[in-house]
Amino acid sequence: MDNYKSREKILSRIRASQGHSSGSRQREVGAAQAYLAYHPVGPQPVVDGDLAARFEAQSRRLSASVARLDSIASVPSEVARYLRSEGLASRAICWEQFQALNWTEQGLDVEARPPVRDEPEPDLVGITGCFAAIAETGTLAMVSGPTTPASMTLLPETHIALVPASRIVPHMETVFGMLRKELDRLPRALNFISGPSRTADIEQTLVLGAHGPYRVHIIILESD
Repeated sequence: MDNYKSREKILSRIRASQGHSSGSRQREVGAAQAYLAYHPVGPQPVVDGDLAARFEAQSRRLSASVARLDSIASVPSEVARYLRSEGLASRAICWEQFQALNWTEQGLDVEARPPVRDEPEPDLVGITGCFAAIAETGTLAMVSGPTTPASMTLLPETHIALVPASRIVPHMETVFGMLRKELDRLPRALNFISGPSRTADIEQTLVLGAHGPYRVHIIILESD
């Protein structure tokens, strides 16, 4: 029995112990959906025009590098170029949906699996997609799942994110609406990533890579 079924079984017992009828869950869900549908969104800054350009500019301000491609077929050559420019090895892991790209033609060794940090060959480069990207702040919205492990964006020292231009939205609130509309249940984890990991806890000195990747390279795909 998966976690979702286990949770529903526990909640059903609680409802029964409180004397609620079998239809109470449907009424609760309906009330919650009605609240979400009619609850007004708070004040938001105006984000209009070219959302991809705004997202790119904000991402660069956060120390991420950005490239634009016409199609996903060009991704392996761009990844190879980026790794060479950073002096990184031509070895990476990726989400399952990108396994079929022609990595070997560019001299890349790319495997579709979760990352490991064990020596002597820890995974130092992770290639992912994203659920959405936020133009207002240059932020990636990542949802976890069996084929989209959250560890892919946290453990490797370099994170390469493929961002379809059609998934760039104005505000963070837009992402929550997409989650409710597109997914049949909430993901176990929703992570918002704004550039490389950083901290200034020690003597107010900015250090990159404190809690995650040192580098974030974003590839905006003009056509999905």
